[in-house]
Amino acid sequence: MSSLLKFANSLKIGFLRILRINDTPQRIALGLAIGVFLGILPALGFFTTLILASFLRVNRTSALIGMLLTNTWLTVVTFFLSIKLGAFIFRINSHSLYESWSSFARNFRWLDLFKASFLKLILPALTGYLLIGLALGLAVYLLALLLFRLRNGKQIKNY
Repeated sequence: MSSLLKFANSLKIGFLRILRINDTPQRIALGLAIGVFLGILPALGFFTTLILASFLRVNRTSALIGMLLTNTWLTVVTFFLSIKLGAFIFRINSHSLYESWSSFARNFRWLDLFKASFLKLILPALTGYLLIGLALGLAVYLLALLLFRLRNGKQIKNY
């Protein structure tokens, strides 16, 4: 089975699971959006999503599904996009920023995380991740809310 086919199958299964959740459309859509946002950000996973969804009182199941769908499949794509977007915002050459990240990964040492030069790497990438996550989260929220309202409208008309 190809990667694209696996991805499409995962989306279908996730969508069907979300449709079966018994909660308000707003809580499901917001949970899904928060999960997508956190799934885009690096190093945030299952427990962060669960804790934030609980704290914000949104649907935890939809948040976890959103996080799993984006965290698994979009990691590589969002890395390159975040580098490009962060470099654009900070007016840095994206190619040199990517090369700096590659060099940092190849020669990784824990002490390098505490150097001021590391901030020059992390700040543009983190800004890119945050903006991509916010944009995708907002888009998913609006789309999910629309789909749930359409589905609920059809269910009411069928009775």
